[in-house]
Amino acid sequence: MHWWVVVVWIDQVLKEGIRRVDEVEIFYADGVEVSADLKRTNVNIATRSDECGLGIRTIDKGRIGSSSTHNPKMWRECLDAAIASGKLATPQEWNGLPKELSREHEKICYDSNLTVDPQTASDLLGGMLDGASQYSAEITSGTATLSTATEMIVNSNDMRCTKQHTGVSISLEAIKGQSTGSEFAQSCFFDVDPYFVGERAAFLAFHSADGKEIETGEYDVLLSPIAYAELLGATFIPALNGRNVHAGRSYLANHLGELIVDKKLVMYDDPFKEKGLGSTHWDAEGMPTCRIDFVKEGVLSSFAYDLRTAYRYGMESTASAIRSGPNGGTAIGHHNFIVDGPRTDVTDERVIYINSVVGAHTANPMSGDFSVELSNAFWMENGEFQTPIHSAMFAGNVFTMLKNICGVSKDVRQVGSLILPSIKLQKQHLIGK
Repeated sequence: MHWWVVVVWIDQVLKEGIRRVDEVEIFYADGVEVSADLKRTNVNIATRSDECGLGIRTIDKGRIGSSSTHNPKMWRECLDAAIASGKLATPQEWNGLPKELSREHEKICYDSNLTVDPQTASDLLGGMLDGASQYSAEITSGTATLSTATEMIVNSNDMRCTKQHTGVSISLEAIKGQSTGSEFAQSCFFDVDPYFVGERAAFLAFHSADGKEIETGEYDVLLSPIAYAELLGATFIPALNGRNVHAGRSYLANHLGELIVDKKLVMYDDPFKEKGLGSTHWDAEGMPTCRIDFVKEGVLSSFAYDLRTAYRYGMESTASAIRSGPNGGTAIGHHNFIVDGPRTDVTDERVIYINSVVGAHTANPMSGDFSVELSNAFWMENGEFQTPIHSAMFAGNVFTMLKNICGVSKDVRQVGSLILPSIKLQKQHLIGK
């Protein structure tokens, strides 16, 4: 749909909505996505999808309603549904949507050189196959996805923001006997390395074969950024959510101002991180973003809030509203969650390297307790992978673990919206044979 047409009917939605309720917010997005898949080593025909969506939120006397549709031409029905849902909502304290903020097309996560077409996706798959050919492992599947989209947030208080973003995502899975390996890469720019992704997936599958058992006991371990992200995402990140804090669903609720992790660590959200997947100058409600220091020198300093939660509990929004798409409502999240601290060589001594874990979603978000299965784990020394570990469980508590980090790697990796190092931990409980 041409953007001049979009602007016309968005103004119609605002005019009709403000006639019936106190405030109206409109989120509109359209874009193109091309995806190609591997079935073993065969490249499937790439598919293209043109997507658009409309989300409407209404506020009337503190009652918030919302609705969405994939067909913007049905905006009247969408507006009616939003208003109807608001009438069923419980009223809350509400101090208004953002006012009079206007931005030009934001391109902080946009690569004008990215070509979203089937050939580019196919070339990425070919690059992963080339990398995987370095090891004797069988390819089971792979995916390459390219996208470009434009998003707009407009409200009845003369706030209007528009941004463009692009995306590249690739992944590959391989198997050797009973051992599997996988790798992925994501970026807003066309700078992913398909050869590395393929080589790494095949390497993990090949070298994980013929793994050896370990005895149950305490070991020094090195969590890769992937494994670290899996555990943080299941427990620590939800505990920073202001809604969970005030609803009594956060372990950290009563620990503001206290030392909660190793005092050498800082944890923060940087929405302006260069090439960050979540980088933006405004959040999903049009609030101007800023850096949020959740943890300073190990001390818990802040929680994350969107407008709705901030108003309800007498706090201020941290511009932490995110949206999964036009047909999903806003939620509290982060843009680029970063863990940092003094960097050291964490692979100089003998450790058990854990590439990823299975079952992190079963961790208890209230207590932080977890018991997960190791995936692609190895003995490592002097940076070299040694004997693979056949199977073992890792049990512990995330909040206790974060107080006992003894090393932060020099390398970092982006795992979704998290940008993390590898972390070294001493005397962690592993359950073997």
